[in-house]
Amino acid sequence: MDASHPTADLASLAPTPDGAATFDEHEELKAILRAGSAQFEIQSVGHIAAGAASFPLFTASIGSRDPLAPAVGFFGGIHGLERIGTQLILAYMRALLFRLAWDELLHQQLQKVRLVFMPIVNPGGMWAQQRANPQGVDLMRNAPQRAESDVPFLAGGQTWSPLLPWYCGRPGAPMEAESTALLQVVREQLAGRPFSLALDCHSGYGFDDSLWFPYAKTRRLMAHLPEMFALKTLLEQSHPHHAYRFEPQSSQYLLHGDLWDHAYDHAPAGHVFLPMTLELGSWLWIRKNPRQLFSRNGIFNPVKAHRTQRVLRRHADLLDFLTRAAYAAPRWLPAGERRAQLLLLATAHWRPRRIA
Repeated sequence: MDASHPTADLASLAPTPDGAATFDEHEELKAILRAGSAQFEIQSVGHIAAGAASFPLFTASIGSRDPLAPAVGFFGGIHGLERIGTQLILAYMRALLFRLAWDELLHQQLQKVRLVFMPIVNPGGMWAQQRANPQGVDLMRNAPQRAESDVPFLAGGQTWSPLLPWYCGRPGAPMEAESTALLQVVREQLAGRPFSLALDCHSGYGFDDSLWFPYAKTRRLMAHLPEMFALKTLLEQSHPHHAYRFEPQSSQYLLHGDLWDHAYDHAPAGHVFLPMTLELGSWLWIRKNPRQLFSRNGIFNPVKAHRTQRVLRRHADLLDFLTRAAYAAPRWLPAGERRAQLLLLATAHWRPRRIA
């Protein structure tokens, strides 16, 4: 456990008193951490002010304490409106706790892999029911790098005003506290290991569920393209009926200030860090219930309880797959001639799509 972040005081995990500022996902996270306080290593990596309220940024880790062990990080709630991503991680954490009571294979797995959870990166935005943080900054546009070519108007990130959507923050200003905390968690608990994965759960417009990986700032392909292609192949072979579109984010559009581009570019040389964004296609839910278009929450989340449950069931396998893939990384990570072959295959597979 990193000494720069204090272990969370159990008092901070107590239910919020009636009448005090809170929201359902925050209370659910605290309940899970209370139930798992003997299993999870719980840290507070900052506090976020939202009006008169203040919300801690919690992380929870479990598994091997060997700094050379592979690790997987699960992140959610970077956009405060996209609650379903946070709910997916919370459901996985709760199921993990129940499995620890009986699942011997899980115990063996956790002896050799580390799991890191940060389910609510933007608690102030989630509490206020807005995409941005309390300062009006879109955290996924908040890193300092700029896109290498044109980005979509506004949606690619803008520096004019927090009154407009997709605000990157003031040019030259330090990154927001939430962005800084996420990147520090990545640096201290994931990217410094020889191998690590990260999954950041979002929802947004589209009829497809997508897995995006760097880059968002450029149409150049990432240095670890063979490793990402090997992971994609592993997913297809293990779950042949999955419905994810697996591609660089630049296949869809470019943007300024992507946090995962920044985290990937600052990973130590010689280490394999593979960050991905799960983008759940919200039009799948809106098509079945068009009235959701008239609800801010409904644009980004399934509204009916049975559809929420279906989404949580559908994607739980992905989180479990990534945990198993990290555990077994030496068995599938390419090297030597095999890596060279996969580089050719990956480039042929993704280059035409990114130019189209």
